[in-house]
Amino acid sequence: MTAQNPQPQTESAEGHPGLLGAADIRRIAAEAGVTPTKKFGQNFVIDPGTVRRIARTADIDADSTVLEVGPGLGSLTLAILETGASLTAVEIDPPLAERLPNTIADRMPEASDRFRVINRDALKLTPQDVPELAQAEAFTLVANLPYNVATPIIITLLERFPNLTGFVVMVQKEVADRLTEKPGSKIYGTPSVKLQWFGTAEKAGTIGRHVFWPAPNVDSALVKFTRTHTDRTEEDVRDRERTFALVDAAFAQRRKTLNAALRKVLPKQAFESAGIDPSRRGETLTIDEFRTLAQAARDLERDPESTEADR
Repeated sequence: MTAQNPQPQTESAEGHPGLLGAADIRRIAAEAGVTPTKKFGQNFVIDPGTVRRIARTADIDADSTVLEVGPGLGSLTLAILETGASLTAVEIDPPLAERLPNTIADRMPEASDRFRVINRDALKLTPQDVPELAQAEAFTLVANLPYNVATPIIITLLERFPNLTGFVVMVQKEVADRLTEKPGSKIYGTPSVKLQWFGTAEKAGTIGRHVFWPAPNVDSALVKFTRTHTDRTEEDVRDRERTFALVDAAFAQRRKTLNAALRKVLPKQAFESAGIDPSRRGETLTIDEFRTLAQAARDLERDPESTEADR
């Protein structure tokens, strides 16, 4: 297909010129010899209305710089480019990364100069890999994330890119619940706490299974995040690493009290210094309370005499 002689829009893409419908997705996959794989957590969106909804929720426009992780066959990619935004896509599957520029050239050629795709694992992505993002004043993550690695990707990108100021991602509904949960819930856990370090997250709607090919066995949901904190110094980074280590330890044994779960990594006096009851469980603490505990432990390390006296 070319811009001069476009193919008729499929029924599912009617009213969404340039975007991909179910028939388009299957055709492109067949031409590229691509079959969705569980290895990469691939479930391709076949509904143009859904991808346009994601782009709209992200509040992006021609002034926006966007990162997409896992663009697949290009459904969401085209919806992002339709807003006028500049887009860098990171795709782990080589055949998909190779095919994607052709899809953009066919369906939305005027956007080709605002688009770049690299074949990389998002968990290994560094600012050196994407200088156009690293040098931007700010950028937004907009993605349909693979279910099996959604949380690690989000936390890793926030850690490595201080100018990642927000995101809208589609993830498994259970993951969305965990990312946005508050203290005291049974599903409040490590992802809930760690994301609080960087900012605030909220659910922005649910997505049914029928918009995917192949259809997953679970429903999906949108999560919208706004960054409110950036680690600007090496001490900030060490502070985060100490805090996250406590979070990991507390939730590794979430049914135990803090006193029992953190016994090997935290001096007992730290609870008193932080003003936190050691009989509480990790699932009741906010990120600020975990941070206060970590800071108390750091201060005790700097004053070994007080720690020794406590023993």
